[in-house]
Order: sequence, then structure tokens, then C-alpha cells
Amino acid sequence: MPRVIVFLLTLVLTIPAHAEGFITRLLNKPVPGGVAVVELGDGVAAPQVRYQGKPALVIREDGQRWIAILGIPLTIKPGAQQVDVNGSPRSFQVEHRKYRAQHITLKNQRQVNPNPEDLKRIERELAEQTEAYRQFSPNQPSNLLFDKPVEGPLSSPFGLRRFFNGEERNPHSGLDFAAKAGTPIKAPAAGKVILTGDYFFNGKTVFVDHGQGLISMFCHLSEIGVKVGDPLGRGEILGKVGATGRATGPHLHWNVSLNDTRVDPSIFIGAFKL
Repeated sequence: MPRVIVFLLTLVLTIPAHAEGFITRLLNKPVPGGVAVVELGDGVAAPQVRYQGKPALVIREDGQRWIAILGIPLTIKPGAQQVDVNGSPRSFQVEHRKYRAQHITLKNQRQVNPNPEDLKRIERELAEQTEAYRQFSPNQPSNLLFDKPVEGPLSSPFGLRRFFNGEERNPHSGLDFAAKAGTPIKAPAAGKVILTGDYFFNGKTVFVDHGQGLISMFCHLSEIGVKVGDPLGRGEILGKVGATGRATGPHLHWNVSLNDTRVDPSIFIGAFKL
């Protein structure tokens, strides 16, 4: 057999049956607080997928195979995880990632140790926001490579172990952008406004549903420019950067949630680093 034919046959046999698509290469960062992309095959109908009892985002990649895009909780330990696909278990691996610590000094001691009245307010506000994160609309996201909501350097990254006035609190659940007060904030993808409010910790806040459990939250705003029910096109203004709530200065805090799990927003803008 001529050498050229042998070479071509060898090349064909070494090419994976399903080469990774763009979305998989962009989003598959299977670490605690990251995103796992699980291949589901090329059936006619979209598989029904649940992870930790919650519905998951499913799309057809490159017009060929179905994939599930799963948010992995920060609390998950590295190792095997199971996802339910049409009632049957399927495994994927979670890898290790180390998060560093951040120490913050606040002048307002109530922002560290709230009083009883503050705690009642915080409990009410947490229930509101938890309900927003759990929404799951059937529409598919318009884009999964997000635009940055503001132009500016990234400051505090996702997953930091945070200490306020020396006391440890919940890890940093989003990504911060250093930006001047009044800087317009743009929707990183099309969506619908599902919640707005002025909260004890988050200050002025906007939640946007991008579809299938993919939710963005923007907080510490100086001004909210939308109302609940408003449709938002990609790049439309939803508010302005501020320092409301528990903030030491003007910046944008941006959360991204998948299947009611806060994940690293840097993944969606192509800025993820281990």
C-alpha cells in the first residue's frame, strides 16, 4: 500500500469521532466553582439532564451533538461526579483548584456583624434572591461567550476566601471589575430582568435570566436602569456602577449562576486561569 494512503488512514483513525466544539473548549473548566461540559450524543430530541436534583442547561453544539453545561459548586471535592441523563447516571471528573484569601477592612461594623433587625432584613432578601437564582426558563441563551459587562481591569476574582475585619465569611461568589462610579453596565448576553432591589449586602442589584438556568446578577450599582419584566438585548444598558451595600469603593460585582450554582464568570469571557 502506498505510503501516502497509509498516512491518511492513520490520520483518520487518530482523529476523535467527536472533536471538541467551540463551546466545550470555552466553558469546560471542571473544577470546584467551575463548569463541566458533558457530551450527550446526537439524538433527535434534547436529553433531559439534572445535576444535584436541579435541571441543567442543554444545547446542541455545532449543530451536531447535545451537550449539558453544568455549574459545579465551590464545595464539591475533586473526583467523580454523577449527572442524571434521561434517568440514567453518567459520570464526569472534577479537578483540583486552589483559591487564595482576601482580607478586607470595613468601617461599618454592622456590615460584618449585623444587628437583629439587619438579620431579619437579610433573611428576607436572601429568600428573594434565592428564588431568582432558581428560575429555569425554557429559552436557550443567545450566546455563551459573554461580553464584559463593563470595560475595566478585573479586581477581586471569584472564589476568594474572604475575611472582613479579620472574621471569615462566605467565599467571593462573583467577579469584580474596577470601574468609576457612573460607568454604564451592559448586558453580557440577551435576557430578561427577573429581579431588582436595594439589598443590605449587595446594594442596588439587577438579576437577568439568560435562559435555562443561566442567570447574571449585578450589584453595588449607583443606579438601576431597568425594571422586572424588561427584555434586554446583548449590550443594552441595565444600570451604572456604584458602591452601594457592602462595598469599600465603586466597582461592579458580577455573579453568574448555572443550575442554581454560582460559578466563575471569568470562564464566560475567556479569562479563566487556574
